[in-house]
Amino acid sequence: MAIDYETLKARPFPDVIQEYGSTDCILYALGIGVGMRPNDPFDLHFTHEDGLQALPTMAVTLGYPGFWLRAPDAGLDWRTVLHVSQELIIHRPLPSSARIIGRNAIEEIYDRGPGKGALMITRRDIIVADDGQPIATIRVGEYCRGETGFGGPPAPAARRIAFPDRPPDFSVETPTSPQAALLYRLCGDDNALHALPDVANDAGFPRPILHGLASFGLAGFAIVKTFCAGDPTRLRELRLRLTAPVFPGETLRTDIWQTSERTACFRTQATSDARVVLDNGDVIVDVAQQKNEG
Repeated sequence: MAIDYETLKARPFPDVIQEYGSTDCILYALGIGVGMRPNDPFDLHFTHEDGLQALPTMAVTLGYPGFWLRAPDAGLDWRTVLHVSQELIIHRPLPSSARIIGRNAIEEIYDRGPGKGALMITRRDIIVADDGQPIATIRVGEYCRGETGFGGPPAPAARRIAFPDRPPDFSVETPTSPQAALLYRLCGDDNALHALPDVANDAGFPRPILHGLASFGLAGFAIVKTFCAGDPTRLRELRLRLTAPVFPGETLRTDIWQTSERTACFRTQATSDARVVLDNGDVIVDVAQQKNEG
């Protein structure tokens, strides 16, 4: 089918007003797999209300407009849409409770050529309702396999990272639970692909898969724990490509190479078969606090 480019690009999204608190922060952390090692005291910063901190990657769950791809006015076959890239920019540290506004828009729809589908970029701005100041900007890249020949702008060249030819500076293994996808969908993404076996089978998977954003969150957690020296307020930017599905119960290993005082690149693999599930990852952190503490 062909996208109605002008109509889809101009599709309106009402503001999403949301209040969240400690229970939401803890549920998010548990949903991505924090706490799978109960003897690790670092996990308690994000899974216990005493001194609770919000993981910065939780921003991707805030102000979410719901699974709008299923809406008739979207004009898309949602079953053919794949989440392929994710970007998170943090403007100020995510508080453990707030009332926020999510403003969503379709930023661009790229035509990849005859038979090659479309690349749709959506943007979400997360704003504190009380003062109107931004917390985060989120961009999502989705590959619409069934759409072609609609006359949109050509897709930009894919971003490629040249990883250093040396062992990673940090490597973090994080297990996921068999019920990880059922937990994570309570954070707002109720796509049945992550819960119902028959839907997963229809999409070509032997069983329900883990949300890409749960894997994204695990990589972010590994970065906070190592490159951010355990301080979640230092994370500023995180980008990656989602390259393969993850099944609940798998263990993921995130390898991180520091490239400067403020930057690093990373990728994440499933330890069972070295399958790269997240690639072309790059991160920017704030080191000002670290300098001041020293």
